[in-house]
Amino acid sequence: MDTEKQAIIKQLVDDMGTEGLVVVIGAADPEVAQVTAETVTFGDPSFAGPLAGVSLRLPVYHILEPEVKKVIPQDVYKEQAGFLELVANTEEIGKIFREIRGKARET
Repeated sequence: MDTEKQAIIKQLVDDMGTEGLVVVIGAADPEVAQVTAETVTFGDPSFAGPLAGVSLRLPVYHILEPEVKKVIPQDVYKEQAGFLELVANTEEIGKIFREIRGKARET
């Protein structure tokens, strides 16, 4: 996750708090999705951006997870994210995100 996006998320949390804020990630690459999810949950692992050492504990989901898919109108989902289902490993991504949410609850 680039530093500009980290700064935007940090500013949102500073202004509004974390209550009711959920992050939805759409990266097709599992490693990119994982690093992005860990950044908004536990802090920037590279210690280079605004979220370095900042553990926001934001709930994070991937656009391909069923929990997200079911709350988006089907036509909008197909148009905006449907192609990801063709290129991304949805099972692997789902597993990664469930593990991250589980770790966030444990700590």
